[in-house]
Amino acid sequence: MPTAAPERPAELPGERPGTARTGRSFSLPRGVGRTAARIAALTVCQGALMVGFGLLITGPARGVWPITVEDHVNEGFERARTGAFTTMSYLGSEAGDTLTVITVTVLACAGLILIPRLPMWRQASFLAVAVSLQSLVFLVITESVDRHRPEVHRLDPSPPTSSYTSGHTGAATALYGGLAVLALSRLRGPWRRIVGGLLLLVPVVVAVARLYRGMHHPTDVMGGLANGSLSLLIVGRALFTDGTVTAPVEASPAPSAVGAGAPAGVPDRGRTAVIFNPTVTGAADREALREVLESHGHRAPEFIETTPEDPGTGQAAAAVRDGARLVVVCGGDGTLRAAADALAGSDVPLALVPCGTGNLLARNLGLPLSPTAALDAALRGSPRRIDLGRIEGDGLAATHFAAMSGAGLDAAIMEHTDDRAKSVLGWPAYVLAGVGALRTPRMRLTVRLDDAPALHRTARMVLIGNVGTVQGGTTLLPAARPDDGRLDLLILDPRGVGGWMRALATLLRRGTKAPRPSAVDTVTAQGDDDGRGVPVEFFTFRRAELSFGAPQSRELDGDPVAPGRLLTAEVRPGALTVLLPTGGA
Repeated sequence: MPTAAPERPAELPGERPGTARTGRSFSLPRGVGRTAARIAALTVCQGALMVGFGLLITGPARGVWPITVEDHVNEGFERARTGAFTTMSYLGSEAGDTLTVITVTVLACAGLILIPRLPMWRQASFLAVAVSLQSLVFLVITESVDRHRPEVHRLDPSPPTSSYTSGHTGAATALYGGLAVLALSRLRGPWRRIVGGLLLLVPVVVAVARLYRGMHHPTDVMGGLANGSLSLLIVGRALFTDGTVTAPVEASPAPSAVGAGAPAGVPDRGRTAVIFNPTVTGAADREALREVLESHGHRAPEFIETTPEDPGTGQAAAAVRDGARLVVVCGGDGTLRAAADALAGSDVPLALVPCGTGNLLARNLGLPLSPTAALDAALRGSPRRIDLGRIEGDGLAATHFAAMSGAGLDAAIMEHTDDRAKSVLGWPAYVLAGVGALRTPRMRLTVRLDDAPALHRTARMVLIGNVGTVQGGTTLLPAARPDDGRLDLLILDPRGVGGWMRALATLLRRGTKAPRPSAVDTVTAQGDDDGRGVPVEFFTFRRAELSFGAPQSRELDGDPVAPGRLLTAEVRPGALTVLLPTGGA
């Protein structure tokens, strides 16, 4: 059965209801409940695993090597004690002390939220939740496993908890290991690995210090390292990998001035990279864009030209590696798609300057279609997170699209649109190409959406959209929103003149109404259970697999790609940060 769209979040610019809020937002991200349930379930498994290992080493494995030689290790550390080593071990042990861990965690989370221009809520949550879950599992373990501390002179008072596991080591692993993950993912330059390596070394120092001070057996500190690492793995995978939690689209940074009279909410320092397509961005255009950037405090922006071999992906990736705080993309949907592929998940904001023929994303986001006006509006606005689609297929390496992708009729139109006609006529050139492409044969396909049963269809065209409106103001996917954590699918299968008229009437009716329901009626015309006789069908999904009976023309954001029999698409919620106007278009 078709899936229904979730309740929609706050509107983007250009949508009729309401306007976006500014300032730091504390609204709850989408998907928190599901992610919390997943983390809770995995934490229960973590606790069971750690308790099971503890019961094993205190029970059946008690007389098995290496458990039988652990006392020798503790005695060796006791014999090696010196005044200097004891002082060093005290400092190492204090790094994992409860008060130290709580203080560092609170300060780090506050810094992640308050210091950056874009608050790092996800990173702060990762650190806080990992440390908290480690502590919770530690308490469960100590209540379930009773193990005496080593029979050596202990340099610290013995807490009333079991020797298994080492709470200091577990807490240090979760805290400093989490900070190392953030450092390795956020920092740039040679200090990245140095800082990350030093942070990863801290839990090891804490573990050795606890052994030296006679507080734990070797398996206790190993258990602490495992407990902290598992907490990091569970929380990190939930927050950074599966994409369930989507940052609130209306979240924006606190205003920051860029000199006297400068607009709020734009970067005030750091490198600004302008990636432009030279075929649609001339010298005069670049000079006008430079003036707009400098009027907003972006001094000496670096202009980087795309090439036929690299339409923007490599340039955007290099800009991020070199520390760009803002990436401006000047071109059409193809240039934007290439740059967005590199910026996905980076948190580096993108300012979109529409210079192409279609400019679908700019139209749907409510940006002016004048390049300088669009840039000025973006720089006066605030960062918003929007979704991207991740797509791959036979002969098509995994990549992203920002607006639409499809196969069949629309891809054939892209293939037959002459570049010279686009440069002279603009988007009407697609209409002329569409007349000749109407003879594109019907295709057979199998559609698998999320966990629903497979659907078998015939179609003239399939269109996957992150947005819904195309050139001329025509809405093909009325429920599509670039911030809802879903993608939308249109299957178009008109038969004869009557079918085309029904399809057109359906699209015009749904497009004119521009519905924004909490649940979308995905099929707009009645037909047989297998879809025969239905000229237009709408679906929403998170992941889709489309298998065609024969190789079909395919396109990504208006650019033709190699024909093939397969397309697999899934949404990446909130993957791209875009500067957008704060009000409606």
